Amino acid sequence: MAFLELDKLSKTFGSHLAVDGLTLGVEKGEFVSLLGPSGCGKTTTLQMIAGFVEPSGGSIRLEGRDLLAVKPARRGLGIVFQSYALFPHMTVAENVGFGLEMQGVAAPERIKRIGETLELVGLSAFAGRYPRQMSGGQQQRVALARALVIRPQILLLDEPLSNLDAKLREEMQIELRQIQRTVGTTTILVTHDQAEAMALSDRLVVMNHGRAEQIGPPHEAYERPATPFVASFLGRTNLVGGATVRPEKISFAAQGLAGKVRTRIFQGNHWLYQVETTDGLVTVIRQNTGEAMPAEGEAVHLAWGAA
Repeated sequence: MAFLELDKLSKTFGSHLAVDGLTLGVEKGEFVSLLGPSGCGKTTTLQMIAGFVEPSGGSIRLEGRDLLAVKPARRGLGIVFQSYALFPHMTVAENVGFGLEMQGVAAPERIKRIGETLELVGLSAFAGRYPRQMSGGQQQRVALARALVIRPQILLLDEPLSNLDAKLREEMQIELRQIQRTVGTTTILVTHDQAEAMALSDRLVVMNHGRAEQIGPPHEAYERPATPFVASFLGRTNLVGGATVRPEKISFAAQGLAGKVRTRIFQGNHWLYQVETTDGLVTVIRQNTGEAMPAEGEAVHLAWGAA
């Protein structure tokens, strides 16, 4: 029996089927991402686990007990929203301790746990500040600390990094994964960002039109996509000669599929190419090793190994 079990979970809004018979088992301490485009059902699934949306069918069990019979506030879940939802009139320490206060935790224990959690997220020196005095990344860490301080059985993350700029988002991905590994809290992340999901997760649940198209480790879903949708959604891909080939697996060679370079774009650590061939336009990514690369308009041959 898995720590958290979703069994044939469904949700309809009028005539719209938002989640269609989702079955998923999440192990204790696992980091699982619900990944997919807008409207695929991932946020609705998270909200059903949290108790904010009532399922139309199916069950949710946590350690064998029926979670649907438990009120949201008593489910023992930590939640971090996209907007962080911090109280502007409270200091960092007060924001983090709010959940403990609601649980009736005594002041000495509350102070101890607030201090420990702020140290965990690297904000010990910011306890007396207000949210408006902090950067987006710092506010995100406050929201994470507030969710973790109650020692939740499951941490639910709803697009928590989407408001950050690209560089800070990448830094926070690394930090979030390190914190999760340190604490060991079972975590479910909702995101539409493929790179984020692959960087953070033990397993992905790739969703489309309310259904899970593939559930598995990131590398497996990327290298062996179960459906054309998964192949196209997880990074770039090419359909060449009836086979799905990732752009980074294609190289320029002395012989192979003949083509002509239509576009060449330098992206720092790699070159991005579009090559016209008899099989259509093929995208090629080559690492920047400093060697000379084919120019636009140049005739080339493309080669790749067996999948």
